[in-house]
Amino acid sequence: MMKILLVEDEKFIAKPVEQILRKNNYNVDLAFDGEEGLYLGLSGSYDLILLDIMMPKLDGFEVLRELRKQGIKTPVLMLTARNQIEDKIKGLDEGADDYLPKPFDYAELLARMRALLRRAPLQQVSNTFQVGNLELDMSSLLVATSSGQEKLTKKEAQLLQLLMTRGTMATSKELVIEKLWDFDSEVDSSHVEYHISMLRKKMKKLQGTAQIKTIRGVGYLLEVSHEG
Repeated sequence: MMKILLVEDEKFIAKPVEQILRKNNYNVDLAFDGEEGLYLGLSGSYDLILLDIMMPKLDGFEVLRELRKQGIKTPVLMLTARNQIEDKIKGLDEGADDYLPKPFDYAELLARMRALLRRAPLQQVSNTFQVGNLELDMSSLLVATSSGQEKLTKKEAQLLQLLMTRGTMATSKELVIEKLWDFDSEVDSSHVEYHISMLRKKMKKLQGTAQIKTIRGVGYLLEVSHEG
């Protein structure tokens, strides 16, 4: 079954589109803001991404730019109420594969999706992420710089991947728990602090240019020094 990521902040649009896609035998994940859409899209596990432009936190252009920067080649169909030729050109230049203005007919949406899926090559999912000179391979759970490499636990690797994909956006402990553990788990902030501490120790050995910075009362982010 084809897997689709729908990134759309207007729920009155997203929900009917989701229903139509499911009726047509697509597996659908929903994201209601650009930040969540980017996080899901970076998994590289989707056959097609339907991406709105005007969204909170990150707009569609920013999401698309970061996806392509990280080597995600998943076909992207932009969905937007903005119909200016400049926006179409910008979206295509950023790496979009097609563009469908709102309001759109569901039959046309499905036809455009089929066309993109037919011509899309088999996706080579990238499991490698890089910030500064720090490179994370999720397949092997290794983090490395030119100074060497360290083996991470699965949770440490997932935590580092989350920090890497969020770039300059701070990541709260609550968000870490939401992304790395089940909602019904009994994990609390001390678990996050423990994994951050262990990850920092391993990263310090590598003498990388990216280090985890704590922002009091906010969370964590990867800070890149250009001196290393």
